[in-house]
Amino acid sequence: MIKNYLKIAWRNLRKNKVFSIINIVGLAIGLSCFLLITLYVLDELSYDKYFKNAKNIYRINAHIRFGGADLNFPVSSDMMGQLLKKDYPQIEDYVRIYNSNGNKLVKKGNDFINEYKVCHADSTFFRIFDLPVIAGDVKNALNEPNTVVVTEKIAKKYFGTTDAVGKIIETNDHNKTLYKITAVIKDIPHNTHFDFEFFFSMKNVDYNWGQLLSHNFHTYLLLKPGTDYKAFEKKFEEYIDRYCLPEAKQYMQINSMDDFRKAGNKLEYDLTPLTKIHLYSSLQFEFLPGGNVQYVYIFSAVALFILVIACINFMNLTTARSANRAKEVGIRKVLGTEKKDLIAQFLVECTLMVVLSLLIAVAIAYIVLPLFNNVANKDMSLLSLFSPVILPLLIALPFVVGLLAGSYPAFFLSSFRPIEVLKGKLNLGSKSGGLRSILVVFQFATSIILIIGTVVIYRQLHYIQTKNLGFNKSQVLIVNGAYSLKNNVQAFKEDVLKITGVNSGTASSFLPVSSSSRNDNTFSSSQVMDAKNGFDMQTWAVDYDYVKTMGMDIIKGRNFSKDFGSDSNAVIINETVAKTLGYADPIGKKIYSLYYSPNNQKVGYEIIGVVKNFNFETLKQNVGMLGLFLKPEPGLVSFKVNATNIPDILKQVENKWKAMAPGMPYSYRFLDESFNEMYNSEQRIGKIILIFSTLAIMVACLGLFGLSTFIAEQRTKEIGIRKVLGASVTGLVQMLSKDFVRLVLIAFVIAAPVSWYFMNKWLQDFAYRTTISWWIFLIAAIIAVSIAVITVSFQAIRAALMNPVKSLRSE
Repeated sequence: MIKNYLKIAWRNLRKNKVFSIINIVGLAIGLSCFLLITLYVLDELSYDKYFKNAKNIYRINAHIRFGGADLNFPVSSDMMGQLLKKDYPQIEDYVRIYNSNGNKLVKKGNDFINEYKVCHADSTFFRIFDLPVIAGDVKNALNEPNTVVVTEKIAKKYFGTTDAVGKIIETNDHNKTLYKITAVIKDIPHNTHFDFEFFFSMKNVDYNWGQLLSHNFHTYLLLKPGTDYKAFEKKFEEYIDRYCLPEAKQYMQINSMDDFRKAGNKLEYDLTPLTKIHLYSSLQFEFLPGGNVQYVYIFSAVALFILVIACINFMNLTTARSANRAKEVGIRKVLGTEKKDLIAQFLVECTLMVVLSLLIAVAIAYIVLPLFNNVANKDMSLLSLFSPVILPLLIALPFVVGLLAGSYPAFFLSSFRPIEVLKGKLNLGSKSGGLRSILVVFQFATSIILIIGTVVIYRQLHYIQTKNLGFNKSQVLIVNGAYSLKNNVQAFKEDVLKITGVNSGTASSFLPVSSSSRNDNTFSSSQVMDAKNGFDMQTWAVDYDYVKTMGMDIIKGRNFSKDFGSDSNAVIINETVAKTLGYADPIGKKIYSLYYSPNNQKVGYEIIGVVKNFNFETLKQNVGMLGLFLKPEPGLVSFKVNATNIPDILKQVENKWKAMAPGMPYSYRFLDESFNEMYNSEQRIGKIILIFSTLAIMVACLGLFGLSTFIAEQRTKEIGIRKVLGASVTGLVQMLSKDFVRLVLIAFVIAAPVSWYFMNKWLQDFAYRTTISWWIFLIAAIIAVSIAVITVSFQAIRAALMNPVKSLRSE
């Protein structure tokens, strides 16, 4: 019997080729989109879950507000982990990771290579993070100074083999430090919130140890099984009173943390579960740019919507086409076919089409996946779909969709009396018209939401690119790794300035993009600091030409000048600091610091200028407090250049580098490129949404095309009579199109407020954002109506041009 059902189903597919192709291809496109987005969501949700102790590992985060400046970062003091373990038995172990240096020069042959995926870690690292080992003993690998653990990739890169235990690598630490490789591990999986390739011993870190209020270490706690981490977070108040308060009293007049809080300040710590870091944490100084759980929700909704749109198309066309089979059903019932056999026949036909669609969808997903990986910056595999969670869903999908799509023709058509059908008294085309209209409205409402969302995302990205940032990011060449020049940094800068087309230059590690150095310190407006006059601000070490090269504006006072020898104890503050200090004119006033002073002697810095606020973090954040200090920090050298002869300038700069730093790696970038990298996530999201919005609209159009074909076919005789009575082609096209246009307009009325709500919520993540203008909705409406009209008109014009003799011949 099943064989007979399949044979009849296959004959019907071949008989109605256009209908079958539209139905199967439309569903296949929808299913392939669903599969790709599902892979993306699964990958985002998988971060750090492969560690054996993942459920019990937590990272300490610090939240500080001092003098109006808010600092939120995933780092703590060097002592915090060991003090917590000493005092609280809930902690099984802890590990610190230190990567403030950001990079190391590692020697290969006669040349050095700039390695950026480096860190220093405690010997407990591999006891907490159980990464697969290829060679060596990781349990004791970092116990001693001058030891390092490397990944498989690095071992092969420097030694050509993974058998590298015991071999020596040379770095630029303290001019020359040799490290012994004590273990080789497998490469870090991509779904990890860190991507280090070198793990150097913590005992080689050059650091002023024991400062409880200095936060520079990523600290992870391994809590004992069963520990409630939220309850444990309350212990941090005890830790602050016991350890942080006594140190704070050394620097400011404060009696208790209550005094500190009453002045509007705060010092708080909390924990982030390891498995939530990627999606739920977007603090300063993250190892890698994280994901965003909102995007997971958005893409999950998009995947579901596209799947529903595809299934709605399938159901619409299947139920519509079933009307043409009413006589077939009537004849079969007269010949004795039982109702259950008719039901089974329709369900088998629908399931067969869904199975074919699923097979095509898997093939499409396999072909498109490399391109999707490139757009999404992922390394996903279709094998993830065969996980114990997803595979049962894929197997069940054809049967679920087949049941839903086949339910109407199966149960409704098999239930009526055959005599009515055979006499032509049953008009099935209108029976499900109301349901089909609702489904079309849902399809286009979803498509319009995606269109509006795409336009808003790209409008925000355009706003980011064109906003006045307070500095000029265009044509600024950045030469990386200037520490390699040692004492020749200034000579290199002066030499490059002689090149035609180079207008100015500055040597500073601090740039107004998030991929450069950051340093915050505590200051006060008087020599005696207390909870009210103290504040925290970014302290950037710059030279005389920094403001000029970056295109910043001094709105009060002056820039640093070689004519003033006292500028070594001067500071240029931004508008945010000036507002916090509250002076009518801050020029000539002093701010004081203990941490940012030589020999821990409190020094006053005279305010000589106020620089116009510039965005030095992403536009998701307000401009914080910042001060520019005249101090050497030549990690980067930046040059303002002309756009006319860039290739020649780059070649000359490289030649001068090689002359002054032979054997040292030369690399460069442009400031605007680094700025754009800050928004890579939003750009990727915009591209992905655009792609799937287009595909969702295509699927909806396929369905609309199929429906319009069916409606035109149902009304063939009506069109013929109208033509005989003098109806014009234009009038007939309008008659066939107006119902669909009305449905699209209803869809727009539903979609507009929904899309405004969600996109307005998305924009709230940005401190500086565009507006959702009325014309965005107008464009979405025009696009949706135009697509509907073009799709329907093709079939409507064809029907209107048909010779009425053909349609009325049998009457």
